[in-house]
Amino acid sequence: MTICTMPAGRLRSCWCVLFTILSITFLATIPEVGWAQGEILGWGSMVVVGQDELSGLIAVSGGGSHSLGLKADGSVVAWGENSYHQCLSLVPLPNTGFTSVAAGGTHSLGLKDDGSIVAWGSMMSGQCAVPLPNTGFTAVAAGASHSMGLKTDGSIVAWGDNGDGQCTVPADNDSFKAVAAGERHSIGLKFDGSVVVWGDDEYDQCQVPTPNSGFTAVVAGAHHCLGLKIDGSVVAWGDNQYGQCDVPEQLLNISAVAAGCIIVRH
Repeated sequence: MTICTMPAGRLRSCWCVLFTILSITFLATIPEVGWAQGEILGWGSMVVVGQDELSGLIAVSGGGSHSLGLKADGSVVAWGENSYHQCLSLVPLPNTGFTSVAAGGTHSLGLKDDGSIVAWGSMMSGQCAVPLPNTGFTAVAAGASHSMGLKTDGSIVAWGDNGDGQCTVPADNDSFKAVAAGERHSIGLKFDGSVVVWGDDEYDQCQVPTPNSGFTAVVAGAHHCLGLKIDGSVVAWGDNQYGQCDVPEQLLNISAVAAGCIIVRH
């Protein structure tokens, strides 16, 4: 579910919450509804796709006010706000062969099985202009107005808005195995378990807590970061205005992390 408020004016503040519900266990207790197991349900005034289009999804990504879903057949479905054509009537053709997706503030990224990246939506900051050669990518991430791609050689390519240095990858640009993008900051996870963060540091989101080791996954909110450790613990740093970095003490044996955000767009 995507819930958005759009006040008048050039600045539009969008509170975005994507609730992904897998009808595996609890929906089985409501047999009269007729939802299939593994089906993702969508509702709300911004959802514009039919129920049949939301079945068979294997991954989802939530952007500023739109959502992307990756299907088992390698196609992508998009729904939500479409003012910058980040959803389009159809994902750019051919809509097949996708292996992962990333939704940014007002743009969308799709990684193909041939290692190329397809980008569509807002081009105001060049976030859809994938640098050449557009090949050899293994992962993608999308910020508010910038994009990131991880290469097979462990290097990171970043493009789009660079007003806070979020596209200026540090000189030691190798041995990365994962990437994540916040509103105006970027994260790279190294094979040695350390984390590198660059870009906007207004809320100390680039200051990785020590010891900077043992990380297995990273994600980014608008102005904060989450890191999953090999022991199943979670480390959070950056903006804590809403307690998003106050990790509960009882949060143990975690296997995956995700971060929400508030994005203010110009």
